[in-house]
This record gives sequence, C-alpha cells and structure tokens, in this order.
Amino acid sequence: MTQSRHPAHRLRKGFTMLEILITIAIMAMLIGVVVQNLDKFFGQGQEGAAKVFVKSSLEAPLMSYRSHLGDYPSTEEGLNALVTAPEGKADRWRGPYVKTSGGKLFDDPWGEAYLYRYPGTKNPDSYDLFSKGRDKQPDTADDIGNW
Repeated sequence: MTQSRHPAHRLRKGFTMLEILITIAIMAMLIGVVVQNLDKFFGQGQEGAAKVFVKSSLEAPLMSYRSHLGDYPSTEEGLNALVTAPEGKADRWRGPYVKTSGGKLFDDPWGEAYLYRYPGTKNPDSYDLFSKGRDKQPDTADDIGNW
C-alpha cells in the first residue's frame, strides 16, 4: 500500500505561525499586567518605610534630646539638632542622638529630606515629623506623618 501524499495525512512537526503569534500576544499581556502592578507594589513598600520612620524611628532620639535639653528642637534647629549641638546649648547637649551616614541625615524613600516642625501644626502639643510623599510637595494629601 502506498502512502497518500494528501496534506491531511502528513504528521505535524512544529507550531504554526498563528500559534506562535497567539503565544507571544498572551505573554505580552501578562508582562504588561506585571509591570503595571510593580509600581503599586514598590510604592506601598516606600510608603511603609516612611511610616515606620516618622512614627517610631526618631521618637526615642527626640525624647532623649527633650529630656537632656528640656524641650524638643525648634523648627529652625530642625533634626540637625540630633546630630550637632545647637548654638548656645552645647553644655546640656549629650548627642549625637542618631547615627548618620557621613553626618547627613536620612532622606525619605523618594530622596527628599524629612520635614520637622515644633510646635507641630498637626500635633500642637508635640512635633510634626513627615515625608512629603510621592508628589514631593509639603502639606498635601499624600504626606506621611506622625499624626
């Protein structure tokens, strides 16, 4: 018996161009979804890090400063008062109260300096410590503070 040369009887040995294109399209859609959600994932991590910093990381150093000098640093003295003695207070200052990287204070996850106010506008009996957040503008809805 002779083998038929009709295309229906041939064995398939590979993928058709249409199958390859469909596979590529599905992979492109999946990669697009992952890339869109990566920003949300990493953004939440940045916000979480800023929240931890403003709510707890500087609380103990500021309390130590207050116990030694009688009050929190002023807005003008800022967080630098935790690293170097403010003018006229060197006799009572027992710092540095925080470890720094080369004498430079920490930046928030977006590369901006944390802001400090005393007395605070959100915490009038205490201090405000906050990150300007993703938009890098102070006093907006995305600020992350100790309030």
